[in-house]
Amino acid sequence: MKKSLLLIFVFVFSSLFLGFSVPSASSDQVDDLAKQINDLTSALNMSVAATKPLESELNKMKTQITGIKARVTSIENDVIAKKKVIDDGYKNLEKQQGILNHTIRDFYIRSYNSTPLLILLSAPSASELTQILAYQKAAADQDKAVILNIALSISDLEEKKKILENEQERLLVAKKSLDEQSAKLDKVVGGAKAYQSTLSGKIADLSAKQQSIINARSGNFTASIGDSELADDYNASIKGFREAAPSGSFAVFSFGAYTHRNGMSQYGALGRYTSGKNTDAESILKFYYPNATLKRDYGVPGTISISGFGTRAFEDEYMKRIYEVPGSWPKEVLKAQAVAARTYALRYTNNGSPDKPICANEGCQVYKDSNKGGAWDEAANDTRGWVLVDGGGGLVSTQFSSTAGGWSNTSGWDTTDGGGGGSFIDKSYEKIGGSPWLYKAWYRKGYSNQGDTCGKSNPWLSSEEMADIVNAAVVSVDDRITPITTSCWGGNPYSMQELRDKGGVSSVSSVNVLQGNGSTNEVVFQTNKGEVRISGKQFRNAVALRAPGYIRIPQGEYPNGWTFFNIEKK
Repeated sequence: MKKSLLLIFVFVFSSLFLGFSVPSASSDQVDDLAKQINDLTSALNMSVAATKPLESELNKMKTQITGIKARVTSIENDVIAKKKVIDDGYKNLEKQQGILNHTIRDFYIRSYNSTPLLILLSAPSASELTQILAYQKAAADQDKAVILNIALSISDLEEKKKILENEQERLLVAKKSLDEQSAKLDKVVGGAKAYQSTLSGKIADLSAKQQSIINARSGNFTASIGDSELADDYNASIKGFREAAPSGSFAVFSFGAYTHRNGMSQYGALGRYTSGKNTDAESILKFYYPNATLKRDYGVPGTISISGFGTRAFEDEYMKRIYEVPGSWPKEVLKAQAVAARTYALRYTNNGSPDKPICANEGCQVYKDSNKGGAWDEAANDTRGWVLVDGGGGLVSTQFSSTAGGWSNTSGWDTTDGGGGGSFIDKSYEKIGGSPWLYKAWYRKGYSNQGDTCGKSNPWLSSEEMADIVNAAVVSVDDRITPITTSCWGGNPYSMQELRDKGGVSSVSSVNVLQGNGSTNEVVFQTNKGEVRISGKQFRNAVALRAPGYIRIPQGEYPNGWTFFNIEKK
């Protein structure tokens, strides 16, 4: 690493990290926070700029280290091969030791017995003398060659052994130095990145604080959700998400679902009664239908026509066979439901006209062709002839739904203090009533907790999947923006990479959802390309068009209906 680059890094790191401090708050907190953010951003940019040449040098060092490590591996393999040759040489010498001993013995014997005088006296003729001398010389030379060969082998192995030991010692020193340099390199890079991450974190924290002040001034708020809001499906609940979802996951939670938010919330009515706020049917109805008057002697028709079932007696059959709320609920709540159901049916059928049958499912109100019995029968009898009318005596619209998400279009906030704010869920009567749909992430087909999942067993989204939905929201209308799970939806959707190329968002690090009065106003994402702001409706529509499987926000009319949701990040 070049010394000058290291000095630059040390100077910038110490001066920025140790010398920087967040200014104290001024009279205009938003402006002051904005200044702090600008200061932090400037410091971060300075750090990145100063680190860039250092990073270039560090990358070169990484390449060099990778090359050196490859050479070390090669040398280690060569050392192993050399050691094997030497070991094999010594094993071979063990076999040749016997030959060496025998050869030296023979050479000594021949040297002792083959004196020139003895050979001269023993030779019968000059010719044989010459042959004997030639043979003896050849044998002696052969013995000398064998002895010399083995001696040289011993000397060569000893020399190679010394060289090998020296190479091994140098290799250990080189590896130790390499490990130390790698550790220093990792420390330098890690320090730079940690410092920049710290600055980024401070910027994000200040941005969130700044946004909270703006929210307070504008009427927006960010919902604060506890762990107790359990949906009817563990994976769809906030508790399930926080306990079981992988770190870094996102999930889109709806406040209420499958509701027009008009008129009475059934779980809200139960919560109002349970809390002691409204303990009789008339006061419950007055809250949810504030412009209506309870008429107790309405001229109810004798019969009503029901799609798929034909004609039934209105009071004694139809009214006693409506399966909208559990019969175990308090009787005053059941009476309020009976009045709303009776008024709805009469208005829908034009006061029982056979030409206008009423549907028997959730599209109108659930009907089964047998009496429900128990407290429901009593509630129907006790409210016989009761309906809600306007000032002119006409039947009013008495729409109702299971869970409206804490907000009623006709009555506003359905909370203990009549207000919203970040803790509105804790104050909502639907929570007191125990609604399983108050705060839920929807990922199954339909609204049953046994519905098909299109192969996605939970509603959790990875950073990449959330980025894909954000890209769908920022890209202009395109008929290829459809769910990527073609097994359920078919079509020819963009791949994630193709949509990423169009929208430019590859990852989402955080999200802030700005709520208003019963609606999600804006969603602010922190992404790889900076801050991306999307309206609540724009995001809701993007989820509808692009989310995998059956993940959705089941609210309002697309594309312009109301929407009220939150996004959680783990």
